[in-house]
Amino acid sequence: MAEQRPNILVIQCDQMAASALSCYGNRVSKTPHIDSLSEDGVVFTSAYCNSPLCAPSRFSMMAGQYPSRIGAYDNGAEFPADIPTFAHYLRANGYRTTLCGKMHFVGGDQMHGFEERLTTDVYPADHGWTPDWSRPEHRFDWWYHNMDSVVDAGHNERANQIDFDDEVGFQAERHVYDIARDKDDRPFCMTVSFTNPHDPYICPKEHWDRYDHDEIDMPRVGHIPYDQCDPHSQRLRHAYKMGEGEMDPEDIRNARHAYYGQISYLDDKIGRILKALDDTGMRENTVIILTADHGDMLGEHGLWFKMSLLEDSARVPFVMNGPGLKSGRVAKPVSLVDLMPTMMDLAGAPQLQDPSDNMDGTSLLPLAKGGDDPDRPAVITEYLGEGAVSPMIMIRDDRYKYIHCPVDPPQLFDLQEDPEELDNLACKAEYASMVEEYRARVREHVDLEELDRSVHASQKRRRIVFEAHMTGKHTPWDYHPPCKAANQYMRNHLDLNDVEACSRICGR
Repeated sequence: MAEQRPNILVIQCDQMAASALSCYGNRVSKTPHIDSLSEDGVVFTSAYCNSPLCAPSRFSMMAGQYPSRIGAYDNGAEFPADIPTFAHYLRANGYRTTLCGKMHFVGGDQMHGFEERLTTDVYPADHGWTPDWSRPEHRFDWWYHNMDSVVDAGHNERANQIDFDDEVGFQAERHVYDIARDKDDRPFCMTVSFTNPHDPYICPKEHWDRYDHDEIDMPRVGHIPYDQCDPHSQRLRHAYKMGEGEMDPEDIRNARHAYYGQISYLDDKIGRILKALDDTGMRENTVIILTADHGDMLGEHGLWFKMSLLEDSARVPFVMNGPGLKSGRVAKPVSLVDLMPTMMDLAGAPQLQDPSDNMDGTSLLPLAKGGDDPDRPAVITEYLGEGAVSPMIMIRDDRYKYIHCPVDPPQLFDLQEDPEELDNLACKAEYASMVEEYRARVREHVDLEELDRSVHASQKRRRIVFEAHMTGKHTPWDYHPPCKAANQYMRNHLDLNDVEACSRICGR
């Protein structure tokens, strides 16, 4: 008898910093269900996104390719429908593929290989969020990432993100039960994608009250005087209207308190999904992968949100739990482009004829099973979105992190000796040869001049298309789940003589 292929459940959070979770050493956050996944699972302690921005990170993750290869430059860039995703590959290899929640697809295709989609998205699918590198001071919308998210942080019973994630959690939980009682015997691959703990930093009072306000930790590295910041950090302060001054410590504590509350709110949702897997008996054959699209600076280095290649923004949680995996911690640097080859490996999907043409990642399964992977390539992360004015490339190997931008001085950090990234070694003569080696690796990765031209040209085209799209009658690309009301519960689709159908619905 052939070995049964595992179900795959991907739980993705939005803007969840690895450093905010107890399984990564945080002593404040309260996440018992995430902790349970990590305790008998595999925790990748040096996992990174491939772009510290929502849409390009997700497109890159789903395609297993770097953002620059697929035109995933920013939150207004289209995700082309002809790029295969893990949903395409698994669906073609006999998996039932379902998306529940946010994926920030931009463009007319709002499925990208998923057979089912249970909710709409939380953000628009057009080019409206396209930055303009030709006008560095330009903001494409007044409300986008400004400091109101921090100074107005606190608890509230209702917010757009709470409304959305309530639906995502409910639909995901119910879908697990639906899978268990329907006649589809295919293994499932379900992606459940929440929008919390993305700013604005607001959580229900129940979750705010789980924390003692005075015990909320403050940033490890607090305010850095503006003239001592690297150029990109200075640009980010202007991008989200922070300015050059120092923030009120109580505003910082409130925002971090609410952020922890958001994480606990998510943990409750995750717990209900895990319970549904337990209730249906499917947990024992399901590999669960918990991750995020990027992190959040949360006041570290005086910065907020994402868009930075510093650790709290670029590093993400990545936990695998399921049959055949060896629990423990893996320090080897990995990234989200590794997710697609890992899922194909789990599913036993046929390998691509030429993986170099379609995948930049490498399967994590050997590491997750307790093996070694000494030849694994370094992590590469790109940033091509707002706040930047030219392509930014990060290379992260076993010990060092190098950040390169043609218009900025290089940055080199020894993360073993300097985990807070305070000592830029690139300006020291004894590291000159190492910096030149990293520069050569950047040139090998991508032609920066050509990439810069491509980003500028793409932004210009999209701004023209968006202006026309919003003139006259507007037809949005948003996904609207089909109404199933006529065939839900005990209504029009039941043959009451069908004992099997009736027993499945009635639970007998």
